[in-house]
Amino acid sequence: MAKKQSGAFKFIKNFLTVALIVAASVGATLFYYGKTSLAPATAAQPAEPPPVALPNPIFTPLEPFTVTLRNEQTNRILYVAITLRVTDELSRRQINQYMPEVRDRTLRLLAEQRSDHVQTPQGRAELVEGLLAALKAPYAPQPTGPAIESVLFTAFVVQ
Repeated sequence: MAKKQSGAFKFIKNFLTVALIVAASVGATLFYYGKTSLAPATAAQPAEPPPVALPNPIFTPLEPFTVTLRNEQTNRILYVAITLRVTDELSRRQINQYMPEVRDRTLRLLAEQRSDHVQTPQGRAELVEGLLAALKAPYAPQPTGPAIESVLFTAFVVQ
């Protein structure tokens, strides 16, 4: 009986030894492939910089304008709603503080338009440029005007 126990013991011992060698081999293989597949990827690709937080846009809407456009033949009505995109909070506050002047400058420029010209894309682009120049100009007694990025038409009707 002693031989049978030693044979069974030998079988279990050999089985455990083979299982240990297989497990070590699989573990080493996974470890090696894990290291080599990650190493070239991190070396070849530069680390991405963290995303930069973009500032939120600052919009300042103006009350809508209704202006009569005079022509040789007819009178037309221009209804336009304008929103200004400014670069900073100080510019937004300056526009709100000087709103009567902002509206006056805008109304004067709108009233000078010709109905046939303002309906074309080129006419609207020229109107935007004119409004930018007029509204960026300093408001007395301020030494500088507001920093306006763009003039946006949110409604534009010629009737």
